[in-house]
Amino acid sequence: MLEINKIRNFCIIAHIDHGKSTLADRMLEVTGTVEKRKMKDQILDGMDIERERGITIKLQPVTMNYKGYQLNLIDTPGHVDFSYEVSRSLAAVEAAVLLVDCTQGIQAQTLANLYLALEQNLTIIPVVNKIDLPAADVPKTKREIIKLLGCREDEIFCSSGKTGEGVPEILDAVINSCPSPLEPQEKDAHHNFPRALIFDSKYDTYRGVVAYIRVFNGTIKKGDKIKLLSNLVESEVLDCGIFKPDYFSTAELRPGDIGYVITGFKDVSDCRVGDTLTAGAGLGHSAHLEALPGYKEVKPMVYAGIFPREGSDFKELREAMEKLKLNDAALVYEPERSDALGFGFRCGFLGLLHLEVFQERLRREYNLDLIVTVPSVAYKIIKKNGDEDIIRTPQKLPDPTLLAAIEEPWTKLDVISPKTYMGNIIKLVQGRRGIYKNTEYISAENEDSRVILHYEIPLSTVLTDFYDKIKSVSAGYASINYEYLDYRPADVIKLDILVAEDIIESLATIVYRDDAYHEGREIVEILKKNLSKQMFAVKIQAAIAGKVIASETISAMRKDVTAKLYGGDVTRKRKLLEKQKKGKKKMMAAGKGSVDIPADTFVKILKR
Repeated sequence: MLEINKIRNFCIIAHIDHGKSTLADRMLEVTGTVEKRKMKDQILDGMDIERERGITIKLQPVTMNYKGYQLNLIDTPGHVDFSYEVSRSLAAVEAAVLLVDCTQGIQAQTLANLYLALEQNLTIIPVVNKIDLPAADVPKTKREIIKLLGCREDEIFCSSGKTGEGVPEILDAVINSCPSPLEPQEKDAHHNFPRALIFDSKYDTYRGVVAYIRVFNGTIKKGDKIKLLSNLVESEVLDCGIFKPDYFSTAELRPGDIGYVITGFKDVSDCRVGDTLTAGAGLGHSAHLEALPGYKEVKPMVYAGIFPREGSDFKELREAMEKLKLNDAALVYEPERSDALGFGFRCGFLGLLHLEVFQERLRREYNLDLIVTVPSVAYKIIKKNGDEDIIRTPQKLPDPTLLAAIEEPWTKLDVISPKTYMGNIIKLVQGRRGIYKNTEYISAENEDSRVILHYEIPLSTVLTDFYDKIKSVSAGYASINYEYLDYRPADVIKLDILVAEDIIESLATIVYRDDAYHEGREIVEILKKNLSKQMFAVKIQAAIAGKVIASETISAMRKDVTAKLYGGDVTRKRKLLEKQKKGKKKMMAAGKGSVDIPADTFVKILKR
């Protein structure tokens, strides 16, 4: 067994698509952790969807042995939506390899992840990656890193995740620069007892709940009784071990180890990410133990309704969401009922990619056919009597006469782009109600210089197509990062949609007052194109507080009543047409008809 000073815990952080998983593959090859015959691209990415899209969604730990040292690596995601995965990885390690693609330079998420690492006081090892590419500009990327970190040029390593060049040097730097995990302090009594941080957890069909832990004090052995300090639930260690990268049983985990514990829990809500786990014979010491410092609770940014296409699948959807909740600490959901779509769930996500990946996992892993409503943000309402509430659906917005104010979430937005595209980006962001704060220059190299534009912007304007628009106006060079800031007053109203004079609740949206006409006009036009004709004329209206602001009419279906005639006097034809006319009048006099809106029409409108 290795001594604690021979253990190194580190993670790789970078912007999306800067080569983290590929570099991790080469590290596994160099250290001989995975046999060559078993090696494949993105070996640490366990989900098919990760390999298909070339992105990491779930953090993944692995233990490597190299030059007499035990190196515990955590591969992290790079997309802004999964920054909570990065923060959880950073809480379990002592160092971070900061990876920068030398064809793109420092990007928005590079900065965001770096600041998270600096908050945890981690040792930063800067690496310039993809040096084998023809477009590589290593000197310029090094100058950007030096300006950002204030380090020396000889402290920056160069590597290629594809060819493996420079990877042994990075591993040597991890051994030499990264501090070993802290020894247990004997003078403090409660430090002698086992304490471990749960930084991730997974539901296994055959094993139950598997907790991914970093042991800080004491030893956790197979057969030990365990207890979680937040909810005080108890169980037993059925097995424990390290990642190679599959589960590799060692029957015990010592201080500094990163590994897994098969907990024996069957209820997915028992084992919370961020909790402190303790172990021992009687667990009498647990009352005196301090919980390990966790990390901030993640706040969902985007809310959407998820409904089964077939109402009979609701039970299967609920069970699937309970299991995915364990693998996804940022997911928040509550039951919801819609008149049009039946029973489902209102779910909170960190962003649109998070929502997209989640619904894809439900479809693939649980074979569910789903309807997902239009994403929206959570609004804070302040009533005239002083009561405050958070609403996540337009249906819950009270009568305007009861409201003193409505507030919406704002975010801090950072856009990194070549200076050439500054004008286009400023025009786009200001058109989305962004408030300019300041500009920073990353590098001062004439026309190639790159800038960071700092803005404050309403979250609802970033949600829809903002990322695509930013890429479009910057020829693909700009990158963005945003994080929640606060709630601010907003001039928003509820837009109702009526079909055949019935309000369709599922189509109600909260919109800016000055955008209401444009939004209403767009929805009624889409409905007119997609709804089938009825035997009566169908009115489609967009209304605010009962006042119609946009309207379209689908004309009545006209049956060809003269089709059976094959000749004869014209009066026979007129007689049939008059009879049809009277029938239509009678139908109108009987009152309005009802229109069934098919589910696929909802999807077309909600994804407009």
